Formats: sequence, structure tokens, C-alpha cells
Amino acid sequence: MNAAHANAEIIRDHAGDDPIEVALVLGSGLSGVGNLLNDRIEIKYEELVGFPVGGVSGHGKSLLVGTLNNKRIAILTGRAHYYEEGRADIMRVPLETMREVGVKTLLLTNSAGSLEKEIPPGELMMIEDHINYNGFNPLIGEPTEDRFVNMVDAYDPELRKQALAIADDLWLTLNEGVYAWYSGPTFETPAEIRMIKGFGANAVGMSTVPEVILARFLGMRVWACSSITNMGAGMSDENISHTHTKEMALKGAKKLEQLLERLVGEL
Repeated sequence: MNAAHANAEIIRDHAGDDPIEVALVLGSGLSGVGNLLNDRIEIKYEELVGFPVGGVSGHGKSLLVGTLNNKRIAILTGRAHYYEEGRADIMRVPLETMREVGVKTLLLTNSAGSLEKEIPPGELMMIEDHINYNGFNPLIGEPTEDRFVNMVDAYDPELRKQALAIADDLWLTLNEGVYAWYSGPTFETPAEIRMIKGFGANAVGMSTVPEVILARFLGMRVWACSSITNMGAGMSDENISHTHTKEMALKGAKKLEQLLERLVGEL
């Protein structure tokens, strides 16, 4: 039995056999979104086979299963990052596990730095496309020809359209833009920020892109949103740090909670 099959059995033992069609991955400082769940079951990552526990503060270390707006959903309260072990596929087992329990739609959140003065800290930016600036890919070494994934419309256009309508109804500003993935753990230099902005990026971060690639490989629909926590290096006088990221993520968290609750309910 592979890890995903084993984990699916563990999840069903804890949370029952009812299908789970939606999974949500939470970024830095956003683990409070898990408090929205009803009938919540918590499973520690360490209880699951091959789940990376992760060592970054601000990220949870549990899988939650429950209902949100009458939809059964799984929430990964934190993620592991490439920079922790040097593996682009570090989230493969968790996402394969989600597919094994029936997940068809993956919702991703992260904290990111803005490259646009019109998208300041505290705002949300829905991701419409990405730039894999690192070149690292979680499917390197995958032996099947399924590895040749078409990444056009990787961020599902219908889900994005739906989210914009919900944001409008809630009187929330939901910006759209291109997210660039840097490996971390260091923050970008001002020169790197100027370069990637010239390439067409609107925000930068250290996650999400490998998960999008894996999810598309696994046949899932994907939606992703960044909570903007800072301006890119050299664009303001902020002292950029992980502590600052966690503090500022709370500003966007309430907006994300409103948006996600409605989006999950309307899927």
C-alpha cells in the first residue's frame, strides 16, 4: 500500500467515509481559517505517512476535516516549502492523499510580497498565472508521460470568475495578478524585484507553484490567492522579515475567510 492509500484509510478511520471534494492549503499566518469549520476532526501530520511536518512558524501542522458552508472540506493548516529540504515535490504525498479521498478542487493560499503600489499590504491578489523563476519542478523524475502537463489555464478561469463575483457581492477588493516563485529562504534583493517585475510578475513568494503543478498533474482544478504582507524589497522602507509577514498576514486573513467561505459553498 502506498502512502496516499494508507493516509486515506487513516483519514476515513478518523473522519468517516463521506467524500471530500475540496481541499484548502493555508499559508503563513493564515491557519486561523481552520476555525471556520464545523464538525471538525483534527489529524496531526505526524500521524500520516509521508506528510512533511514542516518547521516554519506561522504554519499549522494538522489536517482538518469538517464542513464549511455545508460542504465537506479538508484543510491543510500548513505546508512544507522547497527551501526546507531542497525538494520541489515535498507536497506530493499530501496532494496525492487529497486525491485519494476524492478531492477534485484545490484551493491554495499564501503570503506574498507585492510589486504593485496599487496592491499594498493587507490586500488580496488572486493568482491568474505564475512564473516558475527557479526552474525547479516537482515532476522531475516522474517516470510516466503524464509529467508533460499542460499549464495553460492552470488557475481555473471559472473559479476565478466565480471568486470575482463573490468579492464584488461582499464589497471586497480582489486584485488579480501573476505570482513569481522564488526558492527562499532569503527574501529577494531589490535588483531581483526589479527584474521579475520587468518579466511581468505582480507578486513574489516562496510556495504555491509546485503545488499547482502537482495538482494539475493529479487532475485537480486549482484556485489560488495571495494575502499581501509587504512590498517587494526596495519598494518601501519596511523591514521585511518572517515575523513581519506573519503579523501582516492577519490583515488579509479576515478578507480571505469571507471569500473562502462563500467560494467553497458555491463550488
